[in-house]
Amino acid sequence: MDSSYLIIVLSLSVLISYAFDLFSSRFKTPSVLLLLLLGVVIRQATSYLGVQVPFANAILPILGTLGLILIVLEGGLDLELHPEKYGLLRRTLLSSLIEIVGITLLLAGALYLLLNDTFYHCLITALPFSILSSAVAIPSLLNLSSEQGEFVVYESAFSAILGVMAFNFLLLSRDSVLGAVWMFTRDTVVMALVSLGCCFLLLYLIGRINHRIKFLPIISVLFLVYAIAEIYRLSSLLLILIFGLFLNNTELFIRGRLNQVLKNDLFEKELDQLKNLTAEGAFVVRTFFFLLFGYVVVPHELVDPDALIVSGLFVLIIIAWRWLTLRLTYRGSLRPLLWIAPRGLITILLYLNIPEDLRLVGFREGIPMLVVVLSSLVMMAGVVGYRGRTQ
Repeated sequence: MDSSYLIIVLSLSVLISYAFDLFSSRFKTPSVLLLLLLGVVIRQATSYLGVQVPFANAILPILGTLGLILIVLEGGLDLELHPEKYGLLRRTLLSSLIEIVGITLLLAGALYLLLNDTFYHCLITALPFSILSSAVAIPSLLNLSSEQGEFVVYESAFSAILGVMAFNFLLLSRDSVLGAVWMFTRDTVVMALVSLGCCFLLLYLIGRINHRIKFLPIISVLFLVYAIAEIYRLSSLLLILIFGLFLNNTELFIRGRLNQVLKNDLFEKELDQLKNLTAEGAFVVRTFFFLLFGYVVVPHELVDPDALIVSGLFVLIIIAWRWLTLRLTYRGSLRPLLWIAPRGLITILLYLNIPEDLRLVGFREGIPMLVVVLSSLVMMAGVVGYRGRTQ
């Protein structure tokens, strides 16, 4: 393909995604749905013209991993650990934990009854569908109260971290649960210590680098350490979360003389620049991920009756368990918070990362996309309905 055409395609993709974002904020239509639909349309158009996007299936997991890192970093940079937030932190952490455990067990039980495979395989397949997507949920918060908006922001950030850690634990436990507990605990402690060391080093660099290019090298260091930790099956996302929390709450960790050494007068301004860079990077990666995912999906898998039935059952279980969880952890009206339970990038990425020998026999490949679409439609209907009642 001529480089000029490639530049046109890439630029148009970002501009269209931006237009979708503006459209979704006004009409409460999740931009993820529009990107997936556009990806499917592009697949049909390229097939008709006899053109094929090369290496789409190989690029998809890479984009998903980059998006996951940026989304978790963005979430960490949004979390505040001030004393007045401790109650909210406890409730959202508990809510995320209950949702992940409960939904995973319920979905695994349903899959076990439907497909009669091993319960372990069912757990591995079910867990990605228990994770709330911040990338889809947060844009829907414009008409919610500040209390409900904060709850979703914190809950989705914890959901991503706990979900990925639980997924890694399940992979470790394929041979021995006790061995998995020991390795998981050891790796988490090691990764937490490494993360703190990296935080102090990167904070020092932020305060000392005078070059106009500052944050891309720092983010590249995060990617590098993440990739190395991932090779050794460590809880690599802890690094990203701790770094984000550390930077956004330096007053809790950096005091006295250490504050003078590690921070400068421009730190708050530079932190805002890092937040903006992270948000825009996450937006670009998310754009191409969902476009490519819509492109690689085989259309007939989306109209498979079995896939539609199972996806609908999944969404019903997700909403029912969310109602119970919110009753236990949230103080106030559950509307429209109950309906804000979309699945997105992390769900798809973890599903794609299930090892081939742990794949659930008989599980339809169209289910992940259908669950993302159906849960987003439920959220859209719930938010639009709530908006209509409050006007």
